[in-house]
Amino acid sequence: MKRPSAAQPALAQDSAGDGFSAGSSFASSPSSQLVKRAALCGHGWIPSVLDLEPGNPDNPGRALADFFRLEDGKVVEHWDVIQDVPKTAANGNGMF
Repeated sequence: MKRPSAAQPALAQDSAGDGFSAGSSFASSPSSQLVKRAALCGHGWIPSVLDLEPGNPDNPGRALADFFRLEDGKVVEHWDVIQDVPKTAANGNGMF
């Protein structure tokens, strides 16, 4: 398997292809504009983003965590984890 590079980033997103144009198109899609940014953090060359995709009274939404690998200051890989926000929690903390 060829290692992704700054010239051709790899996106681990089933609805987006690889490369800068695919990543740019996905990031500017209407669905990606609906999220509320909850946190930005990172360590070294792996920055991460935590977002809340709002829902409605019947569906609290989804938690979205995105992780990026940088090379020469550019994104070369992307992974994400998506989880439904539960309607109720076993504790008073909640997800957000």
